[in-house]
Amino acid sequence: MAFKKDDNFGEWYSEVVVNSEIIEYHDISGCYILRPWAMEIWELLKEFFDAEIKKLKLKSYYFPLFVTVNVVQKKKDHFEDFAPEVAWVTKTGNSELEAPIAIRPTSETAMYPYFAKWIRSHRNLPLRCNQWCSVVRWECSNPIPLIRSREFLWQEGHTVFATKEESDEEFYQVLRILELYRRIYEEFLAVPVSKGRKSEMEKFAGGLYTASVEAFIPNTGRGIQAATSNCLGQNFAKKFEIFFEDENDPAQKKKEKNKRSLVCQNSWAYTTRSIGVMVMTHGDDKGLVLPPRVAPIQVIVIPDPLEDADTTAINEACETIVCTLNQAGIRADLDTRENYSLEWKYSHWEMKGVPLRIEIDLKDLANKQVPVVRRDNGAKVDILSTDLVEHVKVLLDGIQDSLFQTAKQKRDACIEVVYTWDEFTAALNDKKLILAPWCDEEEVEKDVRARTEGNLGSAKTLCAPFDQPDLPEGTVCFASGKPAKTWSFWGRSY
Repeated sequence: MAFKKDDNFGEWYSEVVVNSEIIEYHDISGCYILRPWAMEIWELLKEFFDAEIKKLKLKSYYFPLFVTVNVVQKKKDHFEDFAPEVAWVTKTGNSELEAPIAIRPTSETAMYPYFAKWIRSHRNLPLRCNQWCSVVRWECSNPIPLIRSREFLWQEGHTVFATKEESDEEFYQVLRILELYRRIYEEFLAVPVSKGRKSEMEKFAGGLYTASVEAFIPNTGRGIQAATSNCLGQNFAKKFEIFFEDENDPAQKKKEKNKRSLVCQNSWAYTTRSIGVMVMTHGDDKGLVLPPRVAPIQVIVIPDPLEDADTTAINEACETIVCTLNQAGIRADLDTRENYSLEWKYSHWEMKGVPLRIEIDLKDLANKQVPVVRRDNGAKVDILSTDLVEHVKVLLDGIQDSLFQTAKQKRDACIEVVYTWDEFTAALNDKKLILAPWCDEEEVEKDVRARTEGNLGSAKTLCAPFDQPDLPEGTVCFASGKPAKTWSFWGRSY
């Protein structure tokens, strides 16, 4: 590593994601190749999330990434928020297209015209759709691998119901999905997040309200939107004319024509940004540090033969260890490459963040012990061969918990409660995650953004946490002096 995390975070991060073989830079700025190490992490997260949403009876779909210009123009009010980011296809070969075609920056315009086609009656409801795909958002100044890129992978869910009551039902409500996102970050990626509601300025365009999970990077003092879940109400149903014949509508019982009801909708998404947040949170000056639950390889086994020694016995012992661990459900692998030194192998697997390293030499074989080294803190322990599986499981669980608790302590140490504008600006300049009483007015947020604009970017609301501290009567907004209505997290963000 040429850069240290505390000295030059941006260069350190760029170096880690390349050297650990998470990504490779593409020759188009803002586009990145996701290498197997990243894709395997994404697939582990997908495996968990797919199993959970199947319990909610969601079905898998795939919609084309192209959107016709007539749909874009018809739904121009929705597309306006994404207009600067939309990439267009205008030619095929040497021929100009008759009409340009948009590449989806989000999927409402690709999906909802077909929802309107498929939904005619209450018998067609509810509709529960999930899609794993990529989206393209072209206007991307200062791209950051995985965090802010022109193309990225994501999961998006869309649900359609006859009534708001059904839409808000326990198993399908916005907060149920948000809890799954919290679990992805905290239980798998070991990254602490805050659940809360976005402000009117920050909510998803066209939605009634947006809930989110928000992470925070102490080294940069920036928040990051980790995932969102949106209550859309009937706003998009009106724009895309998604109606159904309602059996409970008295007009339908009288067989009156053209009496139809609008559906109610929710949507939610998270992206490969989650991998970048994990790298930023846990990585150190040796490279990547992976939480065991998302590590493609949880244990790497490396033979350590003495010079001129017969390596057969050591290699066979290592193969037995890998087989035993795999049979126990532990993701283990063996590195017997002869064209690399032992020190190079240690450094390589440390860079890739593998949670545990096992080193075996002739002495260990004779003593029937297995030396195990932790990636997170470098601690080394000798384990009896007969107790290996049990102890490895304990160590992996300990690393997972330690990474989360350490990250949470660092995040919590950055939270600063402020009541005045002077306290706010001081905390912002000190790279804090600011919790402040707020009047919850859009004009005040705009004013805060304008007053804090600078080279590092302006401050904005991150979310109003669902876990609200007491707000004593008479508490005023830190920015306007008006009566405060809520506590809200503020800060600079990615």
